[in-house]
Amino acid sequence: MNEVTKQEEWNNPKPNLPVFKVDPVLVLIFGILTCGLYLIYWNIKAAEVMNAAAGKEVISSPVAILAGCCMPINLYYYWVAGKEALPKIYELTGQPQKDESVLLLILGFFFPMVSAMIIQGDINKLYN
Repeated sequence: MNEVTKQEEWNNPKPNLPVFKVDPVLVLIFGILTCGLYLIYWNIKAAEVMNAAAGKEVISSPVAILAGCCMPINLYYYWVAGKEALPKIYELTGQPQKDESVLLLILGFFFPMVSAMIIQGDINKLYN
């Protein structure tokens, strides 16, 4: 007699994620209205969520703050987010793994608010 045991999902703890659920369109609107100052705040809060999802410090707070002020650090922020943090978020949400680092890097150079919208859309899937 074969007995099949099913993995129960209700008692598996999820990482203690800080709640930062914002509509991606609002990230764009607030970024434009504040001439990019909102993105400094957004970088900090998104880095907290990505670090919690990864289970380690992927993006430090100083990098998140400076990413809103300095273009090369901004590009580094989006590269690391796409390379190390978003795959962990995809794993937690059960999405197929994909590497969006190049897309986020290119969009971060020309339209940083659009890169932020993409990341925020993926972060929001953690709370559904």
